Amino acid sequence: MKKTGLLIAILAASVSYAQIKFEKGYFINNSGEKTEVFIKNLDWRNNPVEFEYKSEEKGEIKKESIKNIQEFSIDGTSKYIRKKVMMDRSSANLNRMSDEKAPDFKEETIFLKYMIEGKASLLYYNGRDTKRFFYSINGSEPQQLIYKPYYVTENKVAYNEEYKKQIAENLDCGINSKVLEKAEYKEKNLTNLFVLYNQCSGGGVLQYEEEKEKRDLFNLNIRPGINFSSFSTTYAGFYSTDKTNFANKTSFRIGLEAEFILPFNKNKWAIFVEPTYQSYKSEAEETVSPGTLFEYKMKSNIDYKSIEVPFGIRHYFFLSNNSKVFVNAGYLIDFKMSSSFTQGQQSIEVKPGGNFLFGAGFKYNDRFSAEVRVGTARSLTGNYRFLSSDYRTASIILGYTLF
Repeated sequence: MKKTGLLIAILAASVSYAQIKFEKGYFINNSGEKTEVFIKNLDWRNNPVEFEYKSEEKGEIKKESIKNIQEFSIDGTSKYIRKKVMMDRSSANLNRMSDEKAPDFKEETIFLKYMIEGKASLLYYNGRDTKRFFYSINGSEPQQLIYKPYYVTENKVAYNEEYKKQIAENLDCGINSKVLEKAEYKEKNLTNLFVLYNQCSGGGVLQYEEEKEKRDLFNLNIRPGINFSSFSTTYAGFYSTDKTNFANKTSFRIGLEAEFILPFNKNKWAIFVEPTYQSYKSEAEETVSPGTLFEYKMKSNIDYKSIEVPFGIRHYFFLSNNSKVFVNAGYLIDFKMSSSFTQGQQSIEVKPGGNFLFGAGFKYNDRFSAEVRVGTARSLTGNYRFLSSDYRTASIILGYTLF
């Protein structure tokens, strides 16, 4: 168990040496000077206010911010431009929703992300709880496409959909009125409208999102492995405390993991759930009330089988195009199968609790993986008044991605 814990610490520490991926791009500073650099591509979920870069591919890491940069781009992937805009941050959350139809504009300086660049450009802002689209015609200053939910009565919400009117007035080529009326305030719908207009008006159109790498958003992994388990009980009576240590055991485990890759930050974050079969069987003998007239030998036996269901979050660190290391953390709930536990002549119900787990591993070619995982202690005896228990497991897990 100690060796396994040490292995996890070493593997997790190696994460800090994982290669950081910088990609070709450029930035334009406040003086209008364009500099070719390598920018750390975080595939930002929220529009950034700063970024890291290198002047050379293996050079020193530097940082720039929105204060000094008016535009930056990663080749073929994304482009951001600094603009001072009027933006409405009215909430769509029912608890904070406005009862005014009109947007509440305030001036802000932000990086806007290009979705479509052409005669009519579509730009996007995503903050912590704010998602807004902007448009620019023939290089004009971006204006927000207006969409706002608002209270009408306590039980009714209405929607200001002025963005449809803005599009109808400014994108007057190639857009069918019926298509516009059905268009939701979403990236796919608005992108399609701007592409239609640019194609109809005879101008070139650059759609950045089309050039993104194909995302693998779901993996199903079969994960056999070895468990190293220990079990102990403590009986706290009125006059004495007796502890029983069962033998450390090695057993087989098999799991089927569903992994969902989160669609931001370059596929580095995932959530997982892994129903797993496990078992533990051991016996122990202890001397009860030693050195007294009541001293006797007591045998204990446990035969424990269950379906564990760990779920949690995972973070990947890319070493190369074909290899990456990962760390994960989660919580485990346990569903016992046919199990038994006896101490002497007493039969005790097996009632497993939950526990936390932590792991680190390596994945190759998005197909083969190996992980070392440890779990915190969990009880197997529920809420017995005088009896507590401590079940611990560390695992070495191999994985194969089915799809």
